[in-house]
Amino acid sequence: METPMTRAEFKGSITTTGRSEALRLDKALFKAHPEFKQRAKIRAHVLGPGSLLVTLDAGEAELAPADAVEHDPVVAAYLSFLERDMREHPERLQPFTEADIARIQALTRDVEVSDDDVIPDDVTL
Repeated sequence: METPMTRAEFKGSITTTGRSEALRLDKALFKAHPEFKQRAKIRAHVLGPGSLLVTLDAGEAELAPADAVEHDPVVAAYLSFLERDMREHPERLQPFTEADIARIQALTRDVEVSDDDVIPDDVTL
């Protein structure tokens, strides 16, 4: 059974407050995720037509030192989705087979890498 703490979707509406447009969301969101407290500073990232990602502003989020260097909200949202899916459906997880490992080794056979390698700024991952 789904509880507000595990629920990943919350409904709301777009409204007006004063002279600004505002997003009005279910109170359950704020109970389940207290990091989105009143007056918290947020950022909205348009992912594409009809899709919006809302994140805490970097000054509000309590990020680990490694995350503070570079925080990509889209990657963070995807990793959170994967984490939740793995927790809720562990039966979907499967270890690599010997054939998988052989294929990966064949694909990377002649690739040389070093921990000191720097990815150029013009490369998009």
